[in-house]
Amino acid sequence: MRRPYRSTAPVKEGPRANEEITAPVVQLIDAEGENRGPTPIGRALEAAAEAGLDLVEIAPNADPPVCKILDHGKFKYQAQKKAAEARKKQKTVDVKEIKMRPNIDTHDYEVKMSYVKCFFEEGAKVKVTLRFLGREMAHQELGVRLLDRVKDE
Repeated sequence: MRRPYRSTAPVKEGPRANEEITAPVVQLIDAEGENRGPTPIGRALEAAAEAGLDLVEIAPNADPPVCKILDHGKFKYQAQKKAAEARKKQKTVDVKEIKMRPNIDTHDYEVKMSYVKCFFEEGAKVKVTLRFLGREMAHQELGVRLLDRVKDE
């Protein structure tokens, strides 16, 4: 007989609020931002209810945990906006690739190098790839010379 499927309990993301806070004593910061000092959790919850706001755990690893009286929905919205802004400001670095052969002609080389300079001006990284075909593998020193020439420019 098969056992019934039991999934694990979903893990709630974000800070704990109100009855989710398990600490018996918390460091309380009221709605005006004043530090009220260590307060029993029951009294802190009463103060939050009187203000019509939520008790949100700001620093759970502190001793005692720091809790603030504020609007939980507004707090989550602000955190979401801050995370979205941080993602928007993050800059991705593009890696552009230039492919060459070891016996490249001078004009072709100059054209490819002009592309490399444009990519550097855009702020991208450039990867130069050498392709050896057939017997060109016997003359690898040509490829090394070409890469040295690219590096010097």
